[in-house]
Amino acid sequence: MADSSFDVVSKIDRQEADNALNQARKEVEQRYDFKGTDASIDWSGDAILIKANSEERAKAILDVFQSKLIKRGISLKSLESGDPQASGKEYRITSTLKEGISSEDAKKIGKLIRDEGPKSVKSQIQGDELRVQSKSRDDLQEVQRLLKAADLDVDLQFVNYR
Repeated sequence: MADSSFDVVSKIDRQEADNALNQARKEVEQRYDFKGTDASIDWSGDAILIKANSEERAKAILDVFQSKLIKRGISLKSLESGDPQASGKEYRITSTLKEGISSEDAKKIGKLIRDEGPKSVKSQIQGDELRVQSKSRDDLQEVQRLLKAADLDVDLQFVNYR
């Protein structure tokens, strides 16, 4: 019988992220505490740029955006935000959405599978994803449970289950 396999990936639905950003922008425009403060949140290339006239307001906009991401089903593990930085009279926060599994994270996941997973399971790094193979589908499901329970810095999805 052929080996069964699945891929471990870290991807973001860009449309959902864009919808979350648009919802956050609308809320910031309509909220009373942001009226007349030139507070904004927008795409800046692949990054997200948050501007406000005080550090607290910039953090509040980031909080609004994070809540919209959660409602849209995007994990906060994939959002990387810096600290508010003063730029003239305004404060800016630059955030990015991480996609793909870095090589060091892939190595950590592979080591976790080797150490704690079933012995019949093999994993190999393929670019920014990880392929997990085994003869037993039960072992593959055990690996998925193991990875879901592990506290990793990456938002993981499991695709191409064959």
